[in-house]
Amino acid sequence: MELFEYNLETLSDDAIREITESYDGFFTTVESLIAGTGDSSVEKEFVSHVSTLCKYGLDSLVRDHFLTSLQQAFEKTGGALRFWHHFDDYCGKNHTDYGEEIHQVLCKALEEISREKQYHDKCMSMVVHALQSFKEETLNSDAERVQQLFSRFQSMLSSTLMTTLPHHFPEILHCYFKEKLEELSAIMDEDDTGEHEHDGIDLDVDEGYSRHDDLVKNIGKVVRDLRSLGFASMAENAYASAIFLLLKAKVHDLASDDYRTSVLGPIKEWIQTVPLQFLNALLSYLGDSVSYSTTSSGLTSPLASCPSPSFSKMVTPSDGIVRWKLRLEYFAYETLQDLRIAKLFEIIVDYPESSPAIEDLKQCLEYNGQHSKLVESLISSLKCRLLTAGASTNDILHQYVSTIKALRAIDPAGVFLEAVAEPIRDYLRGRKDTTKCIVTMLTDGSGRNANGSGNHGDSLLEELMRDEENQENLGFDDDFHTDDKQAWISASGWEPDPLEAGPLKGSLSERKVDILGMLVDIIGSKEQLVNEYRFMLAEKLLNKTDYDIETEIRTVELLKIHFGEASMQRCEIMLNDLIDSKRVNTNIKKTSQTGVEVVESELSVDILTSKILSTNFWPPIQDEPLELPAPIDKLLSDYANRYHEIKTPRKLLWKKNLGTVKLELQFEDRAMQFTVSPTHAAIIMQFQEKKIWTSIDLAAATGIPIDVLNRRVNFWISKGVLRESNANKFTLVESITNSGKNESEELLASDEERERSIAYVEDQLRKETTIYENFIMGMLKNFGSMALDGIHNRLKMFFVADPAYYKSLQQLQSFLSGLVAEEKLELRDGMYLLKK
Repeated sequence: MELFEYNLETLSDDAIREITESYDGFFTTVESLIAGTGDSSVEKEFVSHVSTLCKYGLDSLVRDHFLTSLQQAFEKTGGALRFWHHFDDYCGKNHTDYGEEIHQVLCKALEEISREKQYHDKCMSMVVHALQSFKEETLNSDAERVQQLFSRFQSMLSSTLMTTLPHHFPEILHCYFKEKLEELSAIMDEDDTGEHEHDGIDLDVDEGYSRHDDLVKNIGKVVRDLRSLGFASMAENAYASAIFLLLKAKVHDLASDDYRTSVLGPIKEWIQTVPLQFLNALLSYLGDSVSYSTTSSGLTSPLASCPSPSFSKMVTPSDGIVRWKLRLEYFAYETLQDLRIAKLFEIIVDYPESSPAIEDLKQCLEYNGQHSKLVESLISSLKCRLLTAGASTNDILHQYVSTIKALRAIDPAGVFLEAVAEPIRDYLRGRKDTTKCIVTMLTDGSGRNANGSGNHGDSLLEELMRDEENQENLGFDDDFHTDDKQAWISASGWEPDPLEAGPLKGSLSERKVDILGMLVDIIGSKEQLVNEYRFMLAEKLLNKTDYDIETEIRTVELLKIHFGEASMQRCEIMLNDLIDSKRVNTNIKKTSQTGVEVVESELSVDILTSKILSTNFWPPIQDEPLELPAPIDKLLSDYANRYHEIKTPRKLLWKKNLGTVKLELQFEDRAMQFTVSPTHAAIIMQFQEKKIWTSIDLAAATGIPIDVLNRRVNFWISKGVLRESNANKFTLVESITNSGKNESEELLASDEERERSIAYVEDQLRKETTIYENFIMGMLKNFGSMALDGIHNRLKMFFVADPAYYKSLQQLQSFLSGLVAEEKLELRDGMYLLKK
């Protein structure tokens, strides 16, 4: 202001008069130009007045007054209000109710306000021309001021529109871009389908590209107009959200409940085909992929647009396209990852058929690194759907193994597997039948999961051993084939352990997922697993009707590989007993054919097959009192004598209640064949002498306790062979019309047989527990008090033979806690002592 006053004092009267006249004329011509009532003469007069004012250093006054006049005219004439008035009918409506007309409304509103803005741009260009024509030699120095002038005009226009922005306008933009992108996607899908149907004959490709280019041009024009109004960020957010919404729908459509096909490749291909091609064409149309650093005039208006004539072919991607590609791929990876994690329980159930889905998930996690989300979600699903009372232990174990295999494919080091597997292991340790189910699943070919890999009839143990061998072949190269180059490549690919690994779990390069070891860890020790298998093997061998033990031999050999020969020594002896029994049985039958002739009424040794056991190496065998019929007893005696002759001085001690007997019962109107236990055979054979027996007399004749007899005889009643009367009498049913067979009793008999077999193993475990308890009580009586470690070490020291001590420290602590709860022991300051 001081400079202005100083200049006025130094100016002549003619100069002041010239400034005053030009100032008044400038005001008048500005009003005419902005109102649109001026002609070419007014434009010339306007330029003359601006030049005169600039000559006296009043160019800033020219710029400020012109911008203020533009803003007042834009506000007074209602340009902003007229623009927003087009969208008043959509206020309060749901975006699904906008309808097709919203597209026409948006385009019409943008066209109207763009025309008004273009006229204002023309006026601004006149001001710029007038300012630049005053001093052409200062063109380069005034370029920055010109740029600022356009920026101020743009800011004025945007602020005027933003202050009156209706809240539903962003939703209108989102709806517009969503509809247009869906239309574009449909066009691209039609083009792909047409190419496939015509087998390479290009019939409608040009038409498809034309429709595609027209649609992109229309969308580009809307985006360009929105940008010119200062809505660049809002427009980008609108079409970006529409693209992401369309991409999400595509991922959901491709990644359905079919987990046997990889979808990551098709998703990335679709991203390249639809969104990126659209964005490349759009950004090219908007000029974002073109550099404006050099032009003919050296100046470029920020409001100018530079459309590209071609939209159908992808060119070298610009930085903007590269950034969009990264954004879209990250979103696709994250969306697919969330879908697969949400269905991971079902995917694991279908493993290994669902391996493609697992591989997709692995790539997503490698890209996003959100392993913790997988761990949390899977643990929650396992607790809600698997670790419940309604799930059988066998199902839980099979799901546990499938979980290990699936997560091993995602995380070969097993870092995150540890977190997922821990709650399953803890839950299984609380189930009584876990050990038995693990052993059955490992050694019985019929106990495998139906979805498991491997040959039919293979045991899980065979599958795991084969799988472990394959892993070793893939994971470790032979030293002779590892050169310096390969070593350098391996060293270059080294990555630090994740935070979840912890210092106690070993390095990634040293850690390996051992499925069999993780199953043994549930039990507590390999000794306990081997001992359970020994009981199971003994029961299986005793129930065999022949000497076919190839499967058992193969299983023992596999267990020897993992647990060592010493651990499986007793099982080997048990198998050798059957091999020797087969040879001895053959020799005895050969001698019977060359020896004394058998009396016709006597039974031949040829019908008898025996299993000769080394008692010291077998688990304690259940022994029940039983008196066999005289012919059977005579047969066993003859067999034992011939064995003694061959194996002098060895003798046989028969376990008469064990084994199987094949019977054929002849009745008046039928013949029935059965394979039963010796106890059942002894009961029914008594009815050859007389047809009716009381329970007391029958128990005395067979030597069976009466309570055991009442359970065993139910089998024959259920088969319709015997009938029970009210006075505890059992009558042989000669005719089938009087059988009175009861299906429910047959099922009851089979359940009872199974209970007897299970109780056999549990009885042995109870006996071992009693032995351990007596030993601990004796130690505490002698030593007064002992710590947990001391009791554990002494049990391991003294119980090396049958029964061997195989419990872990945690299992012993649980056992001692039970004795404390029974008030047999006390626990004081970490020391156990007898309860007084």
